Amino acid sequence: MSRGTLPVAIVRACMRGGQGGSPTAVLAEVPLTDDQRRRVPVLAGTSHAVFVAVDESRLGGPAVSLRFFTAEGELPACGHGTVAALAFLAERAGGDQYRTTLRASGRAFAGCSVREAAQVRARFEAGPVGLREPEGAETEAVLSALGVTSATLAPGVRVASVGRARLLVPVRSYSALAGLDPDHERLRAACDRLGFLGCYVYSPPTPAGRAAARMFAPSIGVTEDIANANSTACLAAHLAGRGIHDIAVDMGDGLGSPSTITASTRHTPAGPLVHLGGTAKVSRVVRLSLPAGP
Repeated sequence: MSRGTLPVAIVRACMRGGQGGSPTAVLAEVPLTDDQRRRVPVLAGTSHAVFVAVDESRLGGPAVSLRFFTAEGELPACGHGTVAALAFLAERAGGDQYRTTLRASGRAFAGCSVREAAQVRARFEAGPVGLREPEGAETEAVLSALGVTSATLAPGVRVASVGRARLLVPVRSYSALAGLDPDHERLRAACDRLGFLGCYVYSPPTPAGRAAARMFAPSIGVTEDIANANSTACLAAHLAGRGIHDIAVDMGDGLGSPSTITASTRHTPAGPLVHLGGTAKVSRVVRLSLPAGP
């Protein structure tokens, strides 16, 4: 590898029916400044980048450390980025199955993937999910900027967190979800003021747990996310309290890239444990030239 030139895999994470998915830049860990890391998703034309460091010396199998970046900076966690990383690792390892211990932001968790024809199905343990009722000041400006009105809002708004807080916003119908046209500048200002990375708006789930969602994350530089697995984990933990323990959430249709994230929840003494899943494949490899670091 020449100085400043990086091979970067573009992985389509959380595909639906072998199509769509969220293009994600994945690359092996190399010495870079944080400013250079922020440039990778910009140059790759993706919303997120994942940096993967593999420790082969661990007894019992490799351990993998992950770091996630958008153009705005580092994230403590990224669900669809984890799916993309597992597809990248499976491609490198070969074989039909891949298992490892993943580490991100000081947390260790299990991840695995199974090859299915030209793609892999990845699954991992999401981080601890926090859920609480919002205070009045935490919803008014955000809902107004989203364009959600009293006529379209459904009961059950929650502040949820996996690493960072976000607002879960239920609406009464799929048409209300599809018709949203947020004021992104006002939404970013409201989210920044409240400490939210963004808002996950979802339609009513069917009895079988199928739902649709849109994720607006202006505070991390993502106007609308094609797939957001960590917010789906938050929704899964919330719906488990209503007796729905397995969900599949469709995203990305309005962006021309259909995506689906699955989540299953079981209760433990420490709280809800959510497993996230999605299919992914490495679509191509590009080489990026980065500005030299200081």
